[in-house]
Amino acid sequence: MEYRRRFVPNGSYFFTVVTQDRIPIFSDKSAVNLLRKAFRHVMNKRPFVIDAIVIMPDHLHCIWTLPENDSDYPTRWRLIKTYFTKNYGQKIWQHRYWEHCIRDERDFVNHVNYIHNNPVKHGFALNAEEWEHSSIHRQNKT
Repeated sequence: MEYRRRFVPNGSYFFTVVTQDRIPIFSDKSAVNLLRKAFRHVMNKRPFVIDAIVIMPDHLHCIWTLPENDSDYPTRWRLIKTYFTKNYGQKIWQHRYWEHCIRDERDFVNHVNYIHNNPVKHGFALNAEEWEHSSIHRQNKT
């Protein structure tokens, strides 16, 4: 089966990235902090905006918006995974990841809601605001 990714400069993309064998390494707060550091490191070299994110014990979901004239999210993911792996000390990522190019505002809102409600869906929280590793806290600040 041939897998084709869609590349749209300045596009917004929804991603699902999973740990190898669904090992719940992000149950450890130090692993979450290292992942955040990996994101910051790559964002300094290859800017993008994280519109929404949730870090679950064995996977994460996020939406990124890339800069104008830039559609290179595969390199960013490779750099994030590599940085994390080198500093964590073992390979923990599934080889591939799921990506979806956001089509319009409704699609964007639906995916943000999916991201923020993922901890509830998996039974880790009674409501989205209870989950610590979520951008819902950033969006709810006034």
